[in-house]
Amino acid sequence: MTTAARQAPHHRTLTCYTDYKCRRPECVERYLVWDHDRASRQAAGTWDNLVDAAPVRQHIQHLVAQGYTVHRIATLAGMLPHSIRDFIGNGVRGRRYRTTPSTVETILAITPDSTTPTFINPTGTHRRLQALAAAGWPLSNLDRRVGYKANHFRKILTEQRIHVSTSILVTDVYETYQGRKPERNGVAKHLARQARERAAANRWPAPAYWADRMDVIDDPDFEPEYGVTKREIVAQDAHWVMTTNGLDRASAAARLGVSKAYIDHAFRDHPQYAVEVAA
Repeated sequence: MTTAARQAPHHRTLTCYTDYKCRRPECVERYLVWDHDRASRQAAGTWDNLVDAAPVRQHIQHLVAQGYTVHRIATLAGMLPHSIRDFIGNGVRGRRYRTTPSTVETILAITPDSTTPTFINPTGTHRRLQALAAAGWPLSNLDRRVGYKANHFRKILTEQRIHVSTSILVTDVYETYQGRKPERNGVAKHLARQARERAAANRWPAPAYWADRMDVIDDPDFEPEYGVTKREIVAQDAHWVMTTNGLDRASAAARLGVSKAYIDHAFRDHPQYAVEVAA
């Protein structure tokens, strides 16, 4: 079994060459210049320019207290997670007490104000998964396609906040599969039908609905009116104006611009909204 090479988070420091095995010409050149400088300074006895790592350790501990994970800090710094753990004393190589000035500068530059939060509102992520289900994609099938255990995406639908990396993953999955027909991509017809039926029962909008509303798909204050009939909307509105203003059905009908008979029928079809006050 072969392991795919990890992509370096950026190509501005030596870590892409040393830790991620990057061999871009400019990155190789950066390493060779550094290596030549190191050899020259070692020969001259001036190589040891390490400084106290205490400020780095304290800053990492502060970020962790703010909700940042070691992996998140490592990604932002362009380092490996074990290198970050070494500073706070629970790494496999023990606590690191000295480091380079450039490492100090890189890590101290990471602040909650200058980076995206570790956890975010899940609304957009939920809607993308629901839309894929509405298109016929069983979430368990998507789990397997991205290499996750069963029920991973289904569990995400129940979470009140999600890691930013989860949001990025689901967005990528959505962009990849929203325009593909499940039955033509290895999904059994009965499973695709079940996914659509579940989505319809929950009134989950399909990708076509969001195509013209991508500016609000992540907005928790936007309420999609998908699979809702005009009669149900009138029942909801009538319920609201009657309970908040003490109106009877005739007055509510006048306020909403429909007939009292229409409200009667709307309440009959959607009794959960029916209000019984003065007729």
